[in-house]
Amino acid sequence: MNSVDNLLHILELKHIKENQFEGVSETVGSPNVFGGQVLAQSLNAAYRTITNGRVLNSLHSYFLEAGHLDYPINYDVTIVRDGGSFSVRRVTATQKEQTIFILSASFHKAEEGYEHQITMKSDLKQPEHLMSWNDILDQFGSMLPSKTKSFLEIPRPVDFKPTVLPNPFDKQDLPPFADVWFKLKGDVSNLSLAIKQQILTYISDYNILSVALQPHASKAHWGNLQTASLDHSMWFFREFDFNDWLLFSLETPSTGNARGFAKGNIFTRDGVLVASVAQEGLMRPIPKT
Repeated sequence: MNSVDNLLHILELKHIKENQFEGVSETVGSPNVFGGQVLAQSLNAAYRTITNGRVLNSLHSYFLEAGHLDYPINYDVTIVRDGGSFSVRRVTATQKEQTIFILSASFHKAEEGYEHQITMKSDLKQPEHLMSWNDILDQFGSMLPSKTKSFLEIPRPVDFKPTVLPNPFDKQDLPPFADVWFKLKGDVSNLSLAIKQQILTYISDYNILSVALQPHASKAHWGNLQTASLDHSMWFFREFDFNDWLLFSLETPSTGNARGFAKGNIFTRDGVLVASVAQEGLMRPIPKT
């Protein structure tokens, strides 16, 4: 999966019957279904039942079981409410009759109101001066830990460029924040807002839990932790496009009780706040044997 066309093929679900859809999976380098895929496919299912032109304003979800890459995922949509201004949908994702994921999504009609937003950091390196994941693989692949190298070798429809490249061999705790530029590969013209929100939801599950490991980098890494997304929420504020780089600005307010919490804001390059994201994930140390 190395372009937006491949991603759109994965996100577009097969219609089974009224309010019921089916999706297939593709690996992003882990043995289980990528959480961002289930998020985006659930959103695709919910949007397919919106007939009044309303636009997604928020979603809240829980990952209940790991998804199996080889089995189709069924998405059942419940029409909870179609009110005067908001529509609410609940999506239940199942594999072999086991519920693996639930999502609630709210859709809002266009309205006028007051406007404000926080300011994007102004001192960040621009993406043209940074290395992408592919660049890191090409330049340092032979020196990377095997699991990191294998992860980076998976073709992806998105380019990621972190503003800071931590040395995986330098066992030092890192600041509780990170900034990552990202951009879709391929032709992104003529995408509807609904599709763009589904793609952004897919991308939002990348990088977010990683920042919760940074304050513990002297001792914690992907190889000695059991990790999994537990929940995921997003709020969508403004129209945007994928023609230029977007910034995912992340921070981790807390870790504890084998859980890590991270949140982030997504900006256009010129500083328009598009969406905010929050996630809690499992960060359980694996006992030494």
